[in-house]
Amino acid sequence: MSKILIVDDDPVAVRLMKLSLTAEGFQVVTALSAMEGLRAVQTERPDLVLLDIMMPEMDGVEMCRHLRSRPDTGDIPIIFLTAKTQLAD
Repeated sequence: MSKILIVDDDPVAVRLMKLSLTAEGFQVVTALSAMEGLRAVQTERPDLVLLDIMMPEMDGVEMCRHLRSRPDTGDIPIIFLTAKTQLAD
């Protein structure tokens, strides 16, 4: 079973994604901040990270940079989530 880590500061969005993915047979771990997400990556070793871009304190881009800079997490696939709608974003 594949393990997915959802990192998003919106608890409603996290709950909806977790319900959908769990129903499809995935094991889901959640984090409500980038710092919590970084800790979860180390302890849970997910197969995929769904990562919100816009979060307080540390955004998803910065978290991605942290993950990519480490040899033990640099190859984990990441899908960015965002509510931004402008092409420039």
